[in-house]
Amino acid sequence: MAKILSSENFEQEVMKAELPVLVDFYADWCGPCKMMAPIMDTLSIELEGQAKVCKLNVDNERELAAKYSVMSIPTMCIFKGGKVVDKIIGSLPKDSLEARLKSFI
Repeated sequence: MAKILSSENFEQEVMKAELPVLVDFYADWCGPCKMMAPIMDTLSIELEGQAKVCKLNVDNERELAAKYSVMSIPTMCIFKGGKVVDKIIGSLPKDSLEARLKSFI
């Protein structure tokens, strides 16, 4: 299951993470976000120990969404060493998203 992020745990879970972190910026009302949810959960299980997969609700965490220039959702950012190393806007098939994430492992 993808870990839920908030402003309280973002620093520890993402910025200080030793593994690459895929962060799904989403909203509960977003149709394409709902389509991505099972993919995110599957990747979190399949890549356990290699990468972290997390979700951040943009409605609850507007400041973090703005900080990372999230203008449309779903937007997925891959963080490595506390920096955004890749940004994906819109939904992707699992294989494509997995390949992008694995390129930073």
